[in-house]
Amino acid sequence: MVIWSKASRWTAAIACALTVLAGPALAKELTLRITVQLPLKSHIGQNLVLFKDKVEALSGGEISVEIYDSAQLYRDKDVPEAVGSGQIEMGVVSLTQYVGEIPAVDVFYLPFLFNTEAKVDAAVAPGSPVRSAIDAAIAETGSRVLWWQAYGTVVLLSNGGPVATPADIKGKKVRVFGKTLGNFIKTVGGVPTLISGSEQFLAYQRGTVDIGMTGVSGVQSRSLWDVMDTLTKLNVADIEFIVVINEAFWNGLSATQQGFIEEAARAAEVDVRERMAEIEADGYAAAEEHGMSVHTLSAEEEAAWRASAQPVIDQWLKEAGPLGETVYNAAQGQ
Repeated sequence: MVIWSKASRWTAAIACALTVLAGPALAKELTLRITVQLPLKSHIGQNLVLFKDKVEALSGGEISVEIYDSAQLYRDKDVPEAVGSGQIEMGVVSLTQYVGEIPAVDVFYLPFLFNTEAKVDAAVAPGSPVRSAIDAAIAETGSRVLWWQAYGTVVLLSNGGPVATPADIKGKKVRVFGKTLGNFIKTVGGVPTLISGSEQFLAYQRGTVDIGMTGVSGVQSRSLWDVMDTLTKLNVADIEFIVVINEAFWNGLSATQQGFIEEAARAAEVDVRERMAEIEADGYAAAEEHGMSVHTLSAEEEAAWRASAQPVIDQWLKEAGPLGETVYNAAQGQ
């Protein structure tokens, strides 16, 4: 991840905010631009459409929302800097993209820590100890978290058969999307390769990697069944996206405008969280309909994967500092 200085970040952010305050005409026609790496047809994209419709209706057209999907403006790794520095008002980003500045965000990618829906729901609930600590840390980067977007659990993609045990991954190149998951793949004998979500299809098609790691909804929205024939339900981690807005820009809005945005954001968050089980079920069904084999781990196979988890957790705790220890202990207590 590119690390940017606080000085440059806030200089750009203040300039962004001043545009909101420049005059009455602009205040009457406020535009929020949102960048997202996923296609608009994905459930993340459709969740943004829900937000757009809601905020435009609440504001009576005073606030308009423009969605730039499929990484048209920024790749996922560039979104934290783009929003934090004020290059764009809003962005959607995988939580793990903040790991360079905030190692604690990868608590959600610790192997098998969040392996039930109940554990996930408790951790991501507004005001929970885990979420509150992470939101506060992200605020230090110049961005405010508006809402969290559920993306589902991790699955592995392959050709010619499932990735049922660590032995099936040994020596193979694996697409990963975060540092901690990369460490996990390395621990079980694979070769982690960091590849942007928007670049997955070509990576699989060209054989850049042998195995893919993603969420099942991503398989559906990106038609990854055209380049991979087997899906393994690993359930090693929970994938979370967040929607952030530039803090200085936010502070330049009126209380009324902030209220419209917050109400729309809350409606969008509730909708995506409540529908996540259905979204994943639809994703698995679509994968099978398009010819993919779906493998569910047996108890013995899952035990083999779990045996490799603790060294990854121990390493993460050493690197994540006091904040990491705080969120880890909070997650275990939920």
